[in-house]
Amino acid sequence: MPATIIDGKAVAARVRAKVAEDTRTFTAQTGRAPGLATVLVGEDPGSLVYVAGKQRACVEAGMKPFDKRLPADASFDDVAETIAGLNEDPAVSGILMQLPVPAHLDGPTLTNTIDPDKDVDGLTPVNAGRLALGLPGLRPCTPLGVLELLGDVGAELEGAEAVVVGRSNLFGKPMAQLLLAGNATVTTCHSRTRDLAGVCARADVLIAAVGRPRLVGPEYVKPGAIVIDVGMNRLTPEEAGNKSGLIGDVDFPAVSEVASAITPVPGGVGPMTIACLLRNTLDAARIQADTGVDAGGAGAVPRAKAGGAGDGAGADSGGARAQVDAR
Repeated sequence: MPATIIDGKAVAARVRAKVAEDTRTFTAQTGRAPGLATVLVGEDPGSLVYVAGKQRACVEAGMKPFDKRLPADASFDDVAETIAGLNEDPAVSGILMQLPVPAHLDGPTLTNTIDPDKDVDGLTPVNAGRLALGLPGLRPCTPLGVLELLGDVGAELEGAEAVVVGRSNLFGKPMAQLLLAGNATVTTCHSRTRDLAGVCARADVLIAAVGRPRLVGPEYVKPGAIVIDVGMNRLTPEEAGNKSGLIGDVDFPAVSEVASAITPVPGGVGPMTIACLLRNTLDAARIQADTGVDAGGAGAVPRAKAGGAGDGAGADSGGARAQVDAR
């Protein structure tokens, strides 16, 4: 039978509705709405779209948006000073550095200047370390979104064999850590993996995030496996076979005949990223309220649950960044 199509838009809508409800409660209890700051350097077209979407979603959830934009020729010190100001601002619960940045800047180093307790992307070394050690902390949004989708289709991670294709710091590595936390047996594949199709075909849960159009064909998929496609590749409409030109890393029509459940592109993982970003922002606000950290919270131990934001079950922050394969 054809695979069940996992509707990321519907799941994301439920997550966002719950975040909005919880935000209203938090605001009533504390007298201050959570605040989300985005930092954008330059005018990358994709980034402009992503930031606008995050700001709009923030308002819809009852949060306060902070839209910080700097010119493309801004210096490292200019950007770092902007982030430092947001770290110190008690009205800002979460900070997101929109990537990519212009070539003369070091995006990861700038991201690392964000206060870990406001790091709603979950990418600072402190939060990466907390995840690796199984300690409470903020987790990357796209992997959290994948866990949410797996939960929606009733995936049993405990004891399952999970394969993640892609080892990026943005998605592949944290995804593997979260699956391990769910007691799955995890294999991480990459460009040096021997017999990639054979390794993938063992998986009960197969997650592709390498940014290679239609890499995963039916020979990669164990019959009945759950397939999550994190890739987002833009081709011509003729190449893609659709009007948008967007396709994933999975050959969707062919794999749909083998898998038990599969995410589409678009409309699968992408919508979950912003939903989980909002939930992380609310959790960050709770962390700061619980610990008394209003600014610079160095050394404070977040009280978000170890498995993820809010309930432990769980790219780019717009869904695209996770496609890059660390080779």
